[in-house]
Amino acid sequence: MTAVSSRRPWLAAAIVAAVMLLGALTAWLTVFRGPTGTGTPDLDDARRIAAGRGVYDAHCATCHGANLEGQPEWKTRRPDGRMPAPPHDDSGHTWHHPPAVLFAITKKGLVPPYAPAGYASDMPAFGERLSDEEIWSVLAYIRSRWSDKIRAANAELERQFRANR
Repeated sequence: MTAVSSRRPWLAAAIVAAVMLLGALTAWLTVFRGPTGTGTPDLDDARRIAAGRGVYDAHCATCHGANLEGQPEWKTRRPDGRMPAPPHDDSGHTWHHPPAVLFAITKKGLVPPYAPAGYASDMPAFGERLSDEEIWSVLAYIRSRWSDKIRAANAELERQFRANR
């Protein structure tokens, strides 16, 4: 094996990581500096949370887990190049995004500006299957499962998001 071929897997991983970082930066700049076209409803409403659990169980739990735990080794790319479904509990990164971004990703899928162009993902766009109300209810349910500390951090992201609109 030559020195060049032994570096090739590392180089490919570095390129993928750079593209993902660029996509995340683009999404962040777009979200925090551009309009979203949607407001955030009350995500603490008990009826919305209860409805969200049913929608989550029917449409999300298969991949993201019945207890929001995600798929095993969710941080490690699979042989097909795709990432496993991440957890939506405190251990994942869902709470790192303002609700409007989570709504857009759920409705439209992992497409620009929320992922690099051509990003391959098993995450479908639910805009044709779920109403906006159902999507917000799922997000309310997910949020209801976060610890107080994580909810507070996400609320601060939301505050910053609204201030920069």
